[in-house]
Amino acid sequence: MEALSHIKLIKPTLYLIPTTLGDNAPMEVLPLTVKKTIESLTHFIVENEKEARRFIKRITPKKNQRNLVLYPLNKFSDPMETLTYLDAIGQGESIGLLSDAGCPAVADPGALIVRMAHQKNISVRPLVGPSSILLALMASGMNGQSFAFNGYLPIDKKERTRFIQKLEKRSGEFDQTQMFIETPYRNAQLLDDFKRILSPNTRLAVACDLTLVKETIIENAVKNWSNIQVDLQKRPAIFLFHRELAI
Repeated sequence: MEALSHIKLIKPTLYLIPTTLGDNAPMEVLPLTVKKTIESLTHFIVENEKEARRFIKRITPKKNQRNLVLYPLNKFSDPMETLTYLDAIGQGESIGLLSDAGCPAVADPGALIVRMAHQKNISVRPLVGPSSILLALMASGMNGQSFAFNGYLPIDKKERTRFIQKLEKRSGEFDQTQMFIETPYRNAQLLDDFKRILSPNTRLAVACDLTLVKETIIENAVKNWSNIQVDLQKRPAIFLFHRELAI
């Protein structure tokens, strides 16, 4: 109870609360601080209300769901309405920012709320939790001191090819790991594009279902990927490549 009371005594804060990367037991991958923080809050900014309620119930089963105040933050949100999402902090209530998976504000619309909090001089506290981007980088064996997360690649085939070639050149020039995500049903196509476009000696890695039972992490030179079979269908994945420096 002392730890929980301590959380409540902190001045009203925007807590950046990580969630699981899939349907595994929350306390297998999340620290106790996350559980205690959620127990202390009633206001949450969320991507999807149904998923948020499900996560909160799993991590704090005894929490009264009827008392929750949830603010939706997604592509359907009214931009003018989101400007009021931090008003509760002015009334002494701390707020939790939740992503659908992983860390909020990283490849996630929550960055808008964090920026707003700084503009309002609101205390922001990020909590520890799983990030598929960092986990994939850790497991790739590629350069972890210089890397770039590029999000989604262009859909247009020619534009995508040019962009991959540009980033591969940058990878070699700056010794920089390049990282990407894709909509799960397009994973196989993206892997095929990398195998087709990248130089034979460029290192290519795929990390999918991170922290889950079916976690798969594969890294090899592009020239060897024709012999590798991996099912990426509907599996959340991170793609990485690194062009070795010329000697």
